Amino acid sequence: MALHFQSLAELEVLCTHLYIGTDLTQRIEAEKALLELIDSPECLSKCQLLLERGTTSYAQLLAATCLSKLVSCVSPLPVEQRMDIRNYILNYVASQPKLAPFVIQALIQVIAKITKLGWFEVQKEQFVFREIIADVKKFLQGTVEHCVIGVIILSELTQEMNLVDYSRPSAKHRKIATSFRDTSLKDILVLACSLLKEVLAKPLNLQDQCQQNLVMQVLKLVLNCLNFDFIGSSADESADDLCTVQIPTTWRTIFLEPETLDLFFNLYHSLPPLLSQLALSCLVQFASTRRSLFNSPERAKYLGNLIKGVKRILENPQGLSDPGNYHEFCRFLARLKTNYQLGELVTVKEYPEVIRLIANFTITSLQHWEFAPNSVHYLLTLWQRMVASVPFVKSTEPHLLDTYAPEITKAFITSRLESVAIVVRDHLDDPLDDTATVFQQLEQLCTVSRCEYEKTCALLVQLFDQNAQNYQKLLHPSSGVTVDISIQEGRLAWLVYLVGTVVGGRLTYTSTDEHDAMDGELSCRVFQLISLMDTGLPRCSNEKIELAILWFLDQFRKTYVGDQLQRTSKKLVKIDAVKFMLKNHTSEHFPFLGISDSYSLSDFRCRTTFYTALTRLLTVDLGEDEDEFENFMLPLTVAFETVLQIFNNNFKQEDVKRMLIGLARDLRGIAFALNTKTSYTMLFDWMYPTYLPILQNAVERWYGEPACTTPILKLMAELMQNRSQRLNFDVSSPNGILLFREASKMVCTYSNQILSLGSLSKDQIYPMKLKGISICYSALKSALCGNYVSFGVFKLYGDNHFDNVLQAFVKMLLSVSHSDLLQYRKLSQSYYPLLECLTQDHMSFIINLEPPVLMYVLTSISEGLTTLDTVVSSSCCTSLDYIVTYLFKHIAKEGKKPLRCGDATQAGQRLLRFMQQNPDVLQQMMSVLMNTIVFEDCRNQWSVSRPLLGLILLNEKYFSELRASLINSQPLPRQEVLAQCFRNLMEGVEQNLSIKNRDRFTQNLSVFRRDVAEALRSDGNTEPCSLDMMG
Repeated sequence: MALHFQSLAELEVLCTHLYIGTDLTQRIEAEKALLELIDSPECLSKCQLLLERGTTSYAQLLAATCLSKLVSCVSPLPVEQRMDIRNYILNYVASQPKLAPFVIQALIQVIAKITKLGWFEVQKEQFVFREIIADVKKFLQGTVEHCVIGVIILSELTQEMNLVDYSRPSAKHRKIATSFRDTSLKDILVLACSLLKEVLAKPLNLQDQCQQNLVMQVLKLVLNCLNFDFIGSSADESADDLCTVQIPTTWRTIFLEPETLDLFFNLYHSLPPLLSQLALSCLVQFASTRRSLFNSPERAKYLGNLIKGVKRILENPQGLSDPGNYHEFCRFLARLKTNYQLGELVTVKEYPEVIRLIANFTITSLQHWEFAPNSVHYLLTLWQRMVASVPFVKSTEPHLLDTYAPEITKAFITSRLESVAIVVRDHLDDPLDDTATVFQQLEQLCTVSRCEYEKTCALLVQLFDQNAQNYQKLLHPSSGVTVDISIQEGRLAWLVYLVGTVVGGRLTYTSTDEHDAMDGELSCRVFQLISLMDTGLPRCSNEKIELAILWFLDQFRKTYVGDQLQRTSKKLVKIDAVKFMLKNHTSEHFPFLGISDSYSLSDFRCRTTFYTALTRLLTVDLGEDEDEFENFMLPLTVAFETVLQIFNNNFKQEDVKRMLIGLARDLRGIAFALNTKTSYTMLFDWMYPTYLPILQNAVERWYGEPACTTPILKLMAELMQNRSQRLNFDVSSPNGILLFREASKMVCTYSNQILSLGSLSKDQIYPMKLKGISICYSALKSALCGNYVSFGVFKLYGDNHFDNVLQAFVKMLLSVSHSDLLQYRKLSQSYYPLLECLTQDHMSFIINLEPPVLMYVLTSISEGLTTLDTVVSSSCCTSLDYIVTYLFKHIAKEGKKPLRCGDATQAGQRLLRFMQQNPDVLQQMMSVLMNTIVFEDCRNQWSVSRPLLGLILLNEKYFSELRASLINSQPLPRQEVLAQCFRNLMEGVEQNLSIKNRDRFTQNLSVFRRDVAEALRSDGNTEPCSLDMMG
């Protein structure tokens, strides 16, 4: 039906179908109609109709949804129209404060989007969309409902400013977010804190739902302010224990006032659990404030206030019975040690009492193993880091960890053993089944357990002997009760895990010969248990104990066998069982090497590990014996010949596919273990030219099945690795070029086929496409950096394999969005190092890219510079340095040799023209790097310094603007100090990019960063201006 005929009733039917309808067809039709409505010229009038005359909340929600999409369009509405929409919504929610919460939320999101996208828009020399904060203050002067709406507006605005919209340029987002941080965010935080003080100043009526809602929204607002991405680092929320909050320097006054921390501790003690949990979340962020915000006396005072708050909570622990409060408090404790050193903690007056209270709290938490198990991670993190810091404490104050750490270890051990009977008898979920959590907790415990190790060892010996004896008695047919056996097996599994843990802890803590003897005592008991279980096979086989034994053996190997590996291997290969395995690795003897449906494809992964171990044993005495290698490969030869025969006839597709997946995994394990030129050459000669085309055929045939293509691509990536110079073939050998040609064919085949799949859903895009692309990039990077192929040969002899694979690289790259490049870690960690290789050795390819492609590459570098992953950001810096250096050298040569005109000069001119047409590209990257140096915790300062000098020399005018921007944003007393910092930065630096000149600049930059940080740390009311000046 045509939209202009839609009446209010018809629109409300549409809303019903869209939001609460159960008929899928009707819902799809409603979604189509919604899209049509947004594109319709009548959209605004229809939204107004729904808001003013709609009879249901869903009608109002539809209007809000349409408005949100309308104001977010790439082509924005006129400024006046957006102002009208904003003012209309403000008046609408002010006149109807009792709307459904989800409607208010949706309408306020529209205001937030309008404000963010119009943040820099000017009318009559005024930023028209920044008046929102003044508008909100009118709400705060009204009823409680109006106050709630005003706070939600500020909260949504803060969240929206912090939200990265990957469909828009990241530079624009950073510019808006930084301006909002500098002009408004501090005021919002101060306003929120003043509202909370008002709440505490008068008696709280917690029965009043409106009052509760107001307090909740204000606390959420504070949390949004403290969670703001202050420096554009886009912190990974999963890396919770590593988080430092980069509070701006001029917020110091707020944080130095003891009343600020007291406010949130008082709120925690005054509010019901749902709200006190939010107060604790805010305190977690306060505890995570960057250290450099304070000088040493200020930091000690701030830490003292935090510790007083911890003591008060632990002395009044009633609130911690709520799981939400308990979890946030555990996070709070972990953050204390993340941000402060043990030497600082022990000097706090209340430390002895607080560490006793924390120890008791931890012991109680471990004993109640079934309560909030996910929170234990944070407590163990605290103790692990505390104990690990003991050797570095210089303070004379006692740390008391030798008293409390053994008690923590004992509580963990005894609580886990006691849990087994309850789990078995009450049929509860067994914590041992969650191996990821068990391993994580054990790895944390291993450090703690080595503190006062004698006590822990004596406890484990006593418990192990007692439980092993009980188990042995129960194994007699006459006395074995199934439940009792299950309990005993569960306890033994825990004990074996724990022995492996404490043995593995030797690597994390200072050990003595006496400690090694204790490890021997414990290890002997596990080996005796292994013998006991072997004698009772298959009757007394237990999967949990066997997994625990594997954990123990792995820890034992890392601790005591690692440096003896070669000597151990020589003994192993003389054992008859190993000799048998080397000659009989077939499915007859090892069923998991077959293609039976009883094994899932994911189980095939173990074949790679199996063949890596087996091949390492083979290479101990292999030398140059080709016959022995051929005999070892015989089962794989038979399998490949079978596949070849099946391929040439009508084949049973599923069987041959499973066979090829297994073979690819087997060969990858073998290739991984062959680290000498001689042994690798044997493998290459075995595979080429007979068997590699089969793998190529498989990729072409099953490109849409990652279970098949991923193992084959990973095999090719492994073959391309020049580990230990194993691919440095003899000068008369063409193997390097032949190998690269095969890899090129496979990458090109995969690229063409995978791009034919078209668009994929969010949950399919990584497994179906991006994972394969990342492996291809990894293989290509290994080839380009391996130094075993002379790539100039391809062009010289008219071979297009090199050009083809570079074009495949471009095609695959353009099919990936910038957000996906950074979102998927494996993809970014293969793409950026590959780009680094290309800019280093194949600059002619880079500068001959089409302008849109070159822009894509440069944008990807710009966005990668701000990532927290140092592998990615360092590769970006290096790639940028190569590009800037090439451009600088071209400009320097220009005019010196006017008669010389070749391909290189023309290519240089092309790059220069591109940069002149897009000056903001390099300027934006300069501002990002300067922001990194001045405002961020720069972990790769050397890498950042290398491209920065070239950028400054190429853009001296823009650098002067950046310098003036920072200096002028400061109070007069600081301006001269900063001006001197910038003069010192370029002191002795010449107008060239020689290594000597670069090193001088790098040294100056290190001093510059320290001096600027010191200058900005001094008190003042002016916020440091962001150096991001890009539009």
